[in-house]
Amino acid sequence: MFTLADVHTFSQEIKKSRFLAVAGPASSEAAAKEFIASHSEANANHNCWAWRIGQNYRFSDDGEPSGTAGKPILQALDGQSLDHVAVVVMRWFGGVLLGTGGLVRAYGGTAASCLRSAEKMPIVATIEATVICGFADLAIVQARLSSLPGIRTNAERFTATGAELDLALPEADVSAIMRMIADLTSGRATISLPS
Repeated sequence: MFTLADVHTFSQEIKKSRFLAVAGPASSEAAAKEFIASHSEANANHNCWAWRIGQNYRFSDDGEPSGTAGKPILQALDGQSLDHVAVVVMRWFGGVLLGTGGLVRAYGGTAASCLRSAEKMPIVATIEATVICGFADLAIVQARLSSLPGIRTNAERFTATGAELDLALPEADVSAIMRMIADLTSGRATISLPS
């Protein structure tokens, strides 16, 4: 599965109607709703959209005939193995009716073209962990963690003796990372994983 690295747009004209797709990463259902609200255009005739966050998904035809806009946009997401992504496709009507098949191709095709040209990143399953280490070990632990791919520091809190680092670790590498931290600090650092 993949997600998008950043917000991406694509526009095209089909039988005098202008279609504009905006796609971007969405970390949660709330983020997807916010993305759709902030990228919809009030002056467009239709703001059709779809998003997928894991097993959760939603889509809207926004006044177009049922099944002709939102579902094809969702199928474009699924067809490119994308997750944690929201897409809005706006239409400015140009006076020529496209018919239900034409609408499905226009909305789905515009979304698919936008997603195809966007930069994608693999989704890596992560596990939350907390590392507690003293000031003497902190710099080397941070330096080594920052050199490894897929590790994200979610929070950093300083204590009287050192720091607590809340991390998201790639699930496949958790054991190796825990050994590396133990070796770097000669066992002084403590690592706690969710139970």
